[in-house]
Amino acid sequence: MAKAIINGNRSKGTINPNIYGHFSEHLGRCIYNGIYVGENSDIPNVNGMRTDVVEALKKMGIPLLRWPGGCFADTYHWRDGIGPKESRKRIVNTNWGGVTEDNTFGTHEFMELCRQLECEPYLSGNVGSGTVQEFSDWVEYCNMGGQSPMAEERRKNGQDAPWNVKYWGIGNEAWGCGGNMRPEFYADLCRQYATYMRNYDNEHKIYKIASGANVADYNWTKVVMERAGRFIDAVSLHYYTVPGGEWQHKGAATGFSRNEYYTTLKKTLRMEELVENHSRIIKQYQGNRQVGLCVDEWGTWFDVEPGTNPGFLYQQNTMRDGLVAAINLNIFNNHCDTVVMANIAQVVNVLQAVILTEGAKMLLTPTYHVFEMYKGHQGAKQLESYVETALIGEGENQAPSLHISASESGEGVLVTVANLSDTDSAELDCAISGLGKMNQVEGKVLTGACGAYNDFGSEETVKPVPLAAELTGDSFKATLPACSVAAFTVK
Repeated sequence: MAKAIINGNRSKGTINPNIYGHFSEHLGRCIYNGIYVGENSDIPNVNGMRTDVVEALKKMGIPLLRWPGGCFADTYHWRDGIGPKESRKRIVNTNWGGVTEDNTFGTHEFMELCRQLECEPYLSGNVGSGTVQEFSDWVEYCNMGGQSPMAEERRKNGQDAPWNVKYWGIGNEAWGCGGNMRPEFYADLCRQYATYMRNYDNEHKIYKIASGANVADYNWTKVVMERAGRFIDAVSLHYYTVPGGEWQHKGAATGFSRNEYYTTLKKTLRMEELVENHSRIIKQYQGNRQVGLCVDEWGTWFDVEPGTNPGFLYQQNTMRDGLVAAINLNIFNNHCDTVVMANIAQVVNVLQAVILTEGAKMLLTPTYHVFEMYKGHQGAKQLESYVETALIGEGENQAPSLHISASESGEGVLVTVANLSDTDSAELDCAISGLGKMNQVEGKVLTGACGAYNDFGSEETVKPVPLAAELTGDSFKATLPACSVAAFTVK
């Protein structure tokens, strides 16, 4: 019997809903065909946005969406994507597959998507190949409510009221595809760009996010915070789980070995170390104001599916991916005092997608179901949690058997726990203290073989089902199947 304790008297604060954010890039079939099919498509849509995808994302509780990249952001010139669609500039997407980008999905279309999703937009600006003026004009175009050249141009293009976009990324991966910059050079650019990102009224202040470190480049975070920390509100972090260890041989999304399974879990668990270390540096240099950490790219990165365009980054999504999502979301929940946003890569048809599409068909991945099961954490009060674990795995690739987080809201206490064992079920005895008497508990679980996945023609191979849980005093007991993610709501 594994003992778990939820301490209702200790909390790190409120779990920012933006921790459950997502990422959409002009990459492969994420935007075109995945989200946007155009107004004249036979696929049901509203203003070009796929109805099935929008409805699924709303049900999942998507709070925020990042766009247009990614590496694409630092080659993207926003003026190419406004005005009449027939006159928009056609370019080649040199980052992803060398395909033609016709810019039919631009700023207005993205804001329409966010309107339908009822989520916050997060725009990544072009620092790598753009200019300060171009970035400043984009902020003005989106946010100026009065009279100005950019506001008048927005109105001519059909949008009278400002969108008041709050979240802005000052470049993307400036250390790599965003310009191969040194941290000192980027920090100075960041100061310059941030200076010209204006607030156009006192009610809608923008939130400036610096391009942060790749994995464990702690010097990058130090230099950016030391030199530019007072000009920004947050610093980003990118970390992908790549079990193969090499970008040329990342490992297969399906048909993996037991050793690859545990390698994936071990590498995913490194996120906690990265969050803690980067947060420590941020705190050291933030002074008397709080600067947050945005993990705005995370997830699994495998070899593409055989027969697909290598530049489209299309991969299947198994129960292993579901466990990766559960681990990361538990980590972010438990570090909600420093992690203010996270964006899994990417929302549809790319990397660790929550939705896959094929023509008019759509399916929900195990990762989608984990996000849907965890959505009650959004905006809730994080609670201290502990669970007894044993080390499991093979050789050096070991992981704790269970992984947990918990929160409290008006809906009750939500306890989310993953059983990482590929072979053994776990008997859980979870005590909740400091929150009064428990009257009912409801459980549901996502489970299956570690390599199980949903495919077209078998869309519900992996889906949540009810899980029996028994109340005994101030505890509840349940049996967690091997390779599972469970969510318990206690009232």
